[in-house]
Amino acid sequence: MKRYLAIGGLILVTVIWGGGFVASDMALESLLPFQIMTIRFLLAAVLMGAVSVKGLKDMKKEEIRAGAMMGTALFAGFALQIVGLQYTTPSKNAFLTALNVVMVPFIAFIICKKKIGVKGIVGAVMAIAGVGILSLEKDLSLGFGDGLTLLCAVGFAFQIFLTSEFVKKYRAVVLNFVQMLTAFILSVISLFAFGELEFAVTTKGWLSVLYLGVVSTTICYLLQTASQRYVDETKAAIILSMESVFGTLFSILILHEQITLRMTVGCVIILAAVIISNLADAQGEGA
Repeated sequence: MKRYLAIGGLILVTVIWGGGFVASDMALESLLPFQIMTIRFLLAAVLMGAVSVKGLKDMKKEEIRAGAMMGTALFAGFALQIVGLQYTTPSKNAFLTALNVVMVPFIAFIICKKKIGVKGIVGAVMAIAGVGILSLEKDLSLGFGDGLTLLCAVGFAFQIFLTSEFVKKYRAVVLNFVQMLTAFILSVISLFAFGELEFAVTTKGWLSVLYLGVVSTTICYLLQTASQRYVDETKAAIILSMESVFGTLFSILILHEQITLRMTVGCVIILAAVIISNLADAQGEGA
């Protein structure tokens, strides 16, 4: 029963994250990337701290170290994603981000020596083909925004892998608080480093960043961390990949984004690659 509730929790996370691509695009109309991230993770750190205040009194060094590693990977993923979103569309941003799922088994292989099945390799090849169709220009160059989004997928892949590893050893509330606090600190450092100190936020900008901080970050990462106690990283990655589908759906419905045949083909191939590359574990082939 707990496993099915956990799967349901992860599905809800993907729906909310899908809306996050649209919210980020709206927020970028009046806020700069690290301004959004600073507000987002400030809200998340405060709310996570309030939720886990009792558990924070006796935090262990191992928990702090683990949460900091998760937070660093999370920051890298979101930073590259939102900067990339300035130079590409929300739907392409969503599907390229979903490639983190294809990367998870390879990270598990490198760090934990977990075997990669044939389907994992096939999925990786399909993913490369899908990226080529979706993102390569006529001269076979990769768009700047698409390139940044591909790099963001690496950060999110590490975050998924680290979450699955650490949530079985340490308290979820502590991990989440330290993760969000780390991402907030890194966002503030980046805010000053890139000189994004002047705020001119519209009402739509505030509403968008509130959605990102409270719903898409705090609630979703509490749900994700709790759910991944009962769902392994490979199955979790398959479910979480569906955020790209919801991201594209919301982008079409809310932002009225125009989808071309080439984009559709590329997205379908990437989604198929994401699913195939992770079916091996579910069927006992290894991942």
